[in-house]
Amino acid sequence: MTAFPIVLMRSLVFCALLGVASCAPTYRNHGYIPPEEDLANLIVGVDTRATVDDLIGAPALSGISGEGDYYYVRSRKRTWGMLRPREVEREVLAISFNDDDTIANIERFGLEDGQIVPLARRVTDNSVVKTGFLRQLLDNIGALNPADAFGGG
Repeated sequence: MTAFPIVLMRSLVFCALLGVASCAPTYRNHGYIPPEEDLANLIVGVDTRATVDDLIGAPALSGISGEGDYYYVRSRKRTWGMLRPREVEREVLAISFNDDDTIANIERFGLEDGQIVPLARRVTDNSVVKTGFLRQLLDNIGALNPADAFGGG
């Protein structure tokens, strides 16, 4: 009789350890930052936007207009079990250009340099009321004027 509780206890401990071990964090990588070797080939004040496009490629993000600065962004998120994903790494490479399309500056920013940007949702209210087909049909019947149907006015 004493062997059964020991086996049960060992089985419970094994299941608990298995459950804890299965909650290992999962990492997801997003974005692209050019390697340092490629960036070393860029010369500030000499190389142009076309050189950057040829050497390291065009970024996924650029300034407001098509002629804006280049931003390369890479981030890494960790998900642990059922918890919400958390960003553990972020790197932004900003390449700014002068008016003559030569490189003005190359800067790197990390997660520690970031600031929280509050997002505001600005939505115009829609005047259309969500009503069903039958309700709209019945509303339109009441809006008919018989005098308009017979050319009266």
